[in-house]
Amino acid sequence: MKIGLTGSIACGKSQVSDYLRALGHAVVDADAISRALTAPGGAALPALRAAFGDAVFDGEALDRRALADIVFADADRRSRLNAILHPMIIAQIERELAEHDRPGALVFGDVPLLYECGMAHMFDRIWVVSAPREVQIARLHARDGLTRAQAERRIDAQMPLDRKCALADAVIRSDGPIERTRAQVRALIDAL
Repeated sequence: MKIGLTGSIACGKSQVSDYLRALGHAVVDADAISRALTAPGGAALPALRAAFGDAVFDGEALDRRALADIVFADADRRSRLNAILHPMIIAQIERELAEHDRPGALVFGDVPLLYECGMAHMFDRIWVVSAPREVQIARLHARDGLTRAQAERRIDAQMPLDRKCALADAVIRSDGPIERTRAQVRALIDAL
């Protein structure tokens, strides 16, 4: 069974994914795929250089912060970035899901933009990891050093979290103690 795991930025998807791995489940990580495509020598770099120029590169390496500053301030440039990366990421997710999809096994796709990219059809169930907006902002400040305005732009660039929750088969709240989040995950797995 293929289960999509999504949510908005800084909602705790990575914590849930790490726990699923610890339980022995395969997790296909869209962010890891994106990082591989944009690492030195990555398949996406020539197209990114052509679209955004040398200003988002430090030598041969992508300057992720410079690129983020551009795309989170300009929806058209964010769309251009997505048009380059999303087809590559989706193709790799499909390959990895197929590789791990076996009778009786659970394979999870950790895909932050699952709904935005029209990927819901790829999964048998979808779980959303949720946290209140103020928790997201605090996490983005602590994790990435973002100002409130920067954090809000990144949150607002994604589909509203309440809409994702309404579309999902299950919602996992991650704003409390980690054990409470893990208990929700275990209960969902047991229900399958």
